[in-house]
Amino acid sequence: MIEVVNVNKSFGKNQVLFDINATFEKGKVNMIIGQSGHGKSVLAKCIVGLHEVDSGKILFDGRDFSGMSRKQRKEIRTEIGMLFQGSALFDSMTVEENVMFPLSMFTKMSKKEMQVRADFCLERVNLSKASKLLPSECSGGMQKRIGIARAIAMNPKYLFCDEPNSGLDPKTSIIIDGLIREITDEYNITTIVISHDMNSVIEIADNILFIHHGKNWWQGDRKSILSTENPEVVSFVYASEFMKEIRSNIREARV
Repeated sequence: MIEVVNVNKSFGKNQVLFDINATFEKGKVNMIIGQSGHGKSVLAKCIVGLHEVDSGKILFDGRDFSGMSRKQRKEIRTEIGMLFQGSALFDSMTVEENVMFPLSMFTKMSKKEMQVRADFCLERVNLSKASKLLPSECSGGMQKRIGIARAIAMNPKYLFCDEPNSGLDPKTSIIIDGLIREITDEYNITTIVISHDMNSVIEIADNILFIHHGKNWWQGDRKSILSTENPEVVSFVYASEFMKEIRSNIREARV
């Protein structure tokens, strides 16, 4: 579990986060959503320590990450898996070497042990036959799955996914969503997903935090987000004509 307690963050005179409070539960897919520029990514970077909070606390299973020394933070970072928006794979490394990279950085495993772990992770994302390929030889969906394999290589307690479906077609997006759901359930991970994709929100989100102008504007689950009357959430969720039609059907069903 990760807890955000009264977190504030400014850049110069520009305050971006205002007294954010949130709980991201273990074994759940927790989503942070909201319009671009309203603080989602800043919050996520504060949680993993890429930005220092001005005030407040970030707690990893009760451990005050924001108040730790650099050495103590390094220990927690070995428990965090990251799936970056652009996958962030090393072009000069093979798929297998990319997955092995965090193991070589943070463990004392032998090369053989790292290969065994990498092969296991690649098999888990159905890419066992791609281990010797270069990222440039892989499709966008494959690269996302490689990113997931690398993110789980350290057997993390916490998984962060930044726009995991960015640039993917709808069918591939469903596959990635399903994989994130399965891994979260299978390994009982605290998963946090930053997303603009309402399909993903409806498909896999257990808990949803809606950030608006840097404030914790709304929290709920994927069922309640479809029925909320919060005007800012409604405007975000039902932005497309398709979603507006769904909202109309829901309202009619209540009558």
